[in-house]
Amino acid sequence: MELDARMASEPVVIVSADCHAGAPILGYRDYLAAEWRDDFDRWAREFVNPWSDLDDVYADRNWDSAKRLRHLEEDGIVAEVIFPNTAPPFCPQTSLVAGPPSAADYQRRWAGLQAHNRWLADFCQETPGRRAGIAQILFNDPDAAVAEITWARENGLTGGILLPSIPPGATIPPIWDESYDRIWAACADLDVPINHHGGSGSPDYGGKPGMARLVYLQEFTFYSHRNLWLLIWAGTFERHPSLRYVVTEQSFAGVLDDAVKHDGLHAILTGAAEYESAAAMRELVGPAFIQDLGRRPSDYLRQNIWFGVSFMGAAEAGRRHEAGVGRMMWGSDYPHTESTWPDSRKSISAAVAGVPAEEARRILGLNAIEFYGFDPDLLTSTASRIGPAPAEILAAG
Repeated sequence: MELDARMASEPVVIVSADCHAGAPILGYRDYLAAEWRDDFDRWAREFVNPWSDLDDVYADRNWDSAKRLRHLEEDGIVAEVIFPNTAPPFCPQTSLVAGPPSAADYQRRWAGLQAHNRWLADFCQETPGRRAGIAQILFNDPDAAVAEITWARENGLTGGILLPSIPPGATIPPIWDESYDRIWAACADLDVPINHHGGSGSPDYGGKPGMARLVYLQEFTFYSHRNLWLLIWAGTFERHPSLRYVVTEQSFAGVLDDAVKHDGLHAILTGAAEYESAAAMRELVGPAFIQDLGRRPSDYLRQNIWFGVSFMGAAEAGRRHEAGVGRMMWGSDYPHTESTWPDSRKSISAAVAGVPAEEARRILGLNAIEFYGFDPDLLTSTASRIGPAPAEILAAG
């Protein structure tokens, strides 16, 4: 009874584990090292933004700190985890979908991402304790990436790093290559989470833009999930057992369904399951690889993987025990057009109907507070001011 009474009176602390922000193009200029500014001026004059939502009257939600804070508070959200959105200097499009630069273009692209990280650190400081910014890195130079990870950790970007897009056929080694172990080790040693957002890792489809976008929309979850399974099969989490990896906005149910398939493949390779072609499959993969296999792929979901479940629905909430209630983090996807803003209260209420209040509170905010290191007292105090009330969105009892 005491728990029920407390659940009915304590404010609901809502944290969005999936929001997006970035500076306007010219807003990055002062964050660039001086030697890049003339080059930037030429680039900015010719840059054509590929995303319509960054050209409309609402684009300033990406960088107008006061407006953004007002919108989120009106929506009942006390804190946010910030992925990139606008195109950083010298990047042909947003970093979520742009592949790695060529060797010739690496230095200027790297300078542009560093400018974004420094802008983001200042942006987060405008609302202390309520924004967890995610730093961007490139894998072209692992030593430079490690230095930037350390800088981000020391300069208040508590969201961790964004896993860069490395599509098939990229000019750098694939995501599973062990040359990147120093990056994974740095993240593990510094307790820096790795965030992988949906849409990353897709190939360049070329051709007509409309057709390319259509194919991208059909396949982006496959290429997003592909990175997770490649890292698991490559033994990355076996070598770095404390690594924390977040799968955000890329079909939560799809990852759970894929885990069953990958576990089945693991059983075949290890001889735990047999069928007509099992021996041929083991021969094709080879004994050298099989003898080094770690645990079942799904085991790593409970050890190393968390889920950013953006605009969560009732069906996803219903699978919370498959993923682990403590590993799910709700997200609004603000300011994207598909986000739950400005109706997050209604969206949340529908999603968690029938979910026990204690479990709903974890998914809606407490998990993200623990994972990203927010101050629970600060956010609880903020929640008591901006709502919503427990009775508005949580199941009774």
